Amino acid sequence: MTRVLVCGAGIIGAACARELARAGFAVTVVDRGGPAGATTAHGEGNVLVSDKGPGPELELARLSRRLWPEILDGLPNAETVEWEPKGGIVVATTTAGAEALTAFAASQREAGVVAEPMDAAALAAAEPHVTRDFAAAVHYPEDAQVQPAGAATTLLTDAIRAGATLRTGCEILGAITEGGRITGVRTSVGTFHAEVVINAAGPWSGEVAGRLGAPIDVRPRRGEVLVTTPMPPTVFHKVYDADYVGAVGSGAEELQASAVVESTRAGTILLGSSRRRVGFDERIRPEVLSVIAGKALKLFPMLAGVQTMRAYGGFRPYVPDHLPVIGPDPRLPGLWHASGHEGAGIGLSAGTAALLRDLLLDKPPEIDAKPFRVDRPAVLGETA
Repeated sequence: MTRVLVCGAGIIGAACARELARAGFAVTVVDRGGPAGATTAHGEGNVLVSDKGPGPELELARLSRRLWPEILDGLPNAETVEWEPKGGIVVATTTAGAEALTAFAASQREAGVVAEPMDAAALAAAEPHVTRDFAAAVHYPEDAQVQPAGAATTLLTDAIRAGATLRTGCEILGAITEGGRITGVRTSVGTFHAEVVINAAGPWSGEVAGRLGAPIDVRPRRGEVLVTTPMPPTVFHKVYDADYVGAVGSGAEELQASAVVESTRAGTILLGSSRRRVGFDERIRPEVLSVIAGKALKLFPMLAGVQTMRAYGGFRPYVPDHLPVIGPDPRLPGLWHASGHEGAGIGLSAGTAALLRDLLLDKPPEIDAKPFRVDRPAVLGETA
């Protein structure tokens, strides 16, 4: 039985561990903290197709969106995932934004995404409290949401049920190699031997890869979210401004922000989103929260009188070409990567795990894996 060591117990590591354990691999998951304790715990839980243009990431998102309900059907405690197929609505508040959204949605429809234009009456019926001062709106019924930490721990529990083991408090220190290939890792609590080592360490994947002797250009990109006090049903979809797509696709270091508003099952409303490249600086900046709040108010003016009870922030694994890194590392046989999903890791986790499983089993994957290969210039640090 092939031994697999998964480095990282966030949503990507948990999904990969589950697929591989169910496929018959002997899986061990190691993490320097606890399950879903870092990036995954600081996300919004989005499973989106609405923010991705035609191309490989959209194909991975569509695969994941199809797989999520299938996975949930097989989980004995699926309710802990809090699956909400609520759909998304993208609103453009300017003429330029409307033109860009209309063209973007048209290209998505050509790629198979359901993207339905909305007039004023349809938008008001779907979201009674959203701004009436808008230029265009598009409904994406395929968008969904999960509780991110709940989803990750549920997948990890199912992996353990299938035979995987979990070790926490294990910081990766270096690789064990033999004959030019990796055969395990050295950690702060001892060594772990495996025929396959999967780097699923999220924003820390670049650092982990460097310690293992095969560096990749995965960097942290920080984001913050405001959380309101619990409210009666107020926001019924994931609603965001059309500027969000541009913020996601930007590679700028300075603050990129757009309005993203959605409710949770507990009644709170999450207000995002921001993106900043500040290394691993964990400080929450009041000026960033102010920008987030201002943009949310433009989309939902009724939020002006609503109290926020907390704010949180986290790091996302950013790759300069905005594509995940999935597959074997040709520089060090036995080392694989599953990282670089930035803020889309929750939504892309199911497809990532399926893709990795098929590649390890030498089976043709459902989508083309080549765009996510490790040996592309952006991953090897050959582009800015």
